[in-house]
Amino acid sequence: MEVEIKNLKKVYGEFTAVDVPYLYFPSGSVTAVVGPNGAGKSTLLSLIAGLPEKSGGQILYDGDETPPLRRMTMVFQEPYLISSTVGKNIAYPLRIRGMQKEEIRRRVGKLADELGLGPLLDRRVRGLSLGEIQKTALARAVSFGPELLMLDEPCASIDTHATLEIERMLLKSNMERHTTIILVTHDLAQARRVAGRIVLLNHGKVVECSETERFFRHPDREETRKFIEGKLLI
Repeated sequence: MEVEIKNLKKVYGEFTAVDVPYLYFPSGSVTAVVGPNGAGKSTLLSLIAGLPEKSGGQILYDGDETPPLRRMTMVFQEPYLISSTVGKNIAYPLRIRGMQKEEIRRRVGKLADELGLGPLLDRRVRGLSLGEIQKTALARAVSFGPELLMLDEPCASIDTHATLEIERMLLKSNMERHTTIILVTHDLAQARRVAGRIVLLNHGKVVECSETERFFRHPDREETRKFIEGKLLI
């Protein structure tokens, strides 16, 4: 799914959180959105997900302004899981789409094994570690094969092993299903490992958007260079 943004604004009172004249996410791309704290990254992602009402502008999904909610999904930094087992959480999007029980069982088992959740399928989500919660949320998100997958700091506060498992699953989903992925992350090393494109946001505006290696090796803007060097804090 391609996503095209035109003259997008989100205003809270006198504060402009997002002001993006144009931004394009090609179908099948993996894009990391980075920037200082308070840059508007999570707000931008939420707007693309259709959550808050935008103050102006357009977001087009394959040319259509109506968010195709059954073809897209979002994983939050603090994901909400239903009060049940790991397996039932992963299966939830498949059940509401009317998938056959055998196919649900197959998909859930495969995803659980790939993310190291196999032994936890019958465990209730209460008491899971942060890494296990995030992996369950990701497995649930990719279970139905979304065309657009958005993630807001999915690896914040989890260990390196869980982070790498999540990254592998993202890349697998992108390669096998051509899923368009938009990832908000504070971790530049993760952005470089996973994404083919980087968007730098600051004060709600796009500072730079370029291919990953160009972004890090030959940034177009001085502001970008300062950010990479850790000198752009606000």
